[in-house]
Amino acid sequence: MKIWVPADAAAKACGADAVAAMIAHQAAQQGREVQIIRNGTRGMIWLEPLVEIEMDGVRMGFGPMVPGDVPGLFASPESHPKAVGPVEEIPFFARQTRLSFARCGRIDPLSLEDYAEAEGWQGLTRALELGPQAAIETVTTSGLRGRGGAGFPTGIKWKTVADAEASQKYIVCNADEGDSGSFADRMLMEGDPYCLIEGMAIAGLCVGATKGFVYIRSEYPDAIRVMEAAIARARSASYIGPALMGQGPAFDLEVRVGAGAYICGEETSLLNSLEGKRGMVRAKPPLPALEGAFGLPTVVNNVLSLGAVPWILTHGGAAYAEFGLGRSRGTIPLQIAGNVAHGGLFETGFGLSLGALINDIAGGTASGRPFKAVQVGGPLGAYHGEDDFDLDICYEAFAERGGLVGHAGFVVHDESADMMALARYAMEFCAIESCGKCTPCRIGAVRGIETLDRIARGEADAIEILQDLCEVMEKGSLCAMGGFTPYPVRSAMRLFPEEFTQLREAAE
Repeated sequence: MKIWVPADAAAKACGADAVAAMIAHQAAQQGREVQIIRNGTRGMIWLEPLVEIEMDGVRMGFGPMVPGDVPGLFASPESHPKAVGPVEEIPFFARQTRLSFARCGRIDPLSLEDYAEAEGWQGLTRALELGPQAAIETVTTSGLRGRGGAGFPTGIKWKTVADAEASQKYIVCNADEGDSGSFADRMLMEGDPYCLIEGMAIAGLCVGATKGFVYIRSEYPDAIRVMEAAIARARSASYIGPALMGQGPAFDLEVRVGAGAYICGEETSLLNSLEGKRGMVRAKPPLPALEGAFGLPTVVNNVLSLGAVPWILTHGGAAYAEFGLGRSRGTIPLQIAGNVAHGGLFETGFGLSLGALINDIAGGTASGRPFKAVQVGGPLGAYHGEDDFDLDICYEAFAERGGLVGHAGFVVHDESADMMALARYAMEFCAIESCGKCTPCRIGAVRGIETLDRIARGEADAIEILQDLCEVMEKGSLCAMGGFTPYPVRSAMRLFPEEFTQLREAAE
């Protein structure tokens, strides 16, 4: 009897380890032969721990489970009160277009056999057949853009590094997932680590890099453990190491652990940290593609960008480009969090409307109170109200409305949210997490907090001062942190001006 119990960090936080231990205990007591597989999460976090049992070739789900629910799994699984039916027929899951996350939750994350049986290593094999130039052209044709937030075309970045003359080149995976409401990087690393390894190996082959680094934040101990184990197994099996797939050029990987600074999600700060320096923004130019890690040409890509590459090489760039909208091609893993009924990961082609995501996919607010706003793109992303429900989720549409898709995190708030307090949090977050290199972050964010406090006290002229300050920060910052900090403040003031004027009016 096969039973899957997720070992994903979110499932473990919900009690998955205790549920797995109880299953093992009950099986031993009843003399049943059970194979417990610690898989990744399917991404339906509201059902975690989601236990799956194979019945007549179909994986049936039960969740959210607690240890006390386990005896019923053995007594009568068909009538179990936590039964949710065939997992892949659950509407939230069935409506997805799973490309990058096709294996997550389905396989044992560290099983090389499971990975190979589910299209694993086919992309790398194809890249070896095509050669570097044709493989880069395939990625370019796919329209894949940076999924970490910048949206820069991946193929162009790879070609720049490939064309650079250097004795050594590097592939750096940015797994410093610090945005609130974002968890897709962690979910892929914990649930399908070989996908990331394969994507990085393809990138190395394409640009002539023989060394790669996975930079993971220290707050992700499970992801660190799984990635290190997966790299060791892939190396032992000769998928990476002295010769890719035992026949190609050398490419090896190493995990580097960050100390948790938000600024290290910015690529040049990350590179400084990787080199053992303080995580501070570098001025550009030179671009990391020409002078990156240790002063040498470097591809810096996000987990989701690299995780999309194996599918692209396996199925072709044109097949990937069939999904999406406009210049936003392929699929995007939407991370739904905050006050929602159905929080989790939903992978789909670009183009789903914001309203459909909030009301239909996410099921509205968990509290049952009316929706008020959703912050998109992390703690420095803009807030969007119901007037923006017509927005198609793609880079261009959000930019036109003064927002950003970013890493595609969606944090939902109901009518009880205090928008003044949320705007102040964005400024405070920037003040605390700034590397301190440039004036807009180092001083502007502090002045922003003070100005918001003046508005709260009812000072009439402070609103105009705040608007001017936001303009200075947006135009003068060296990195995205200072440039994007005005987004949540301005959008909150635009959507809910009364919350920024009512105290002032009362004071007058």
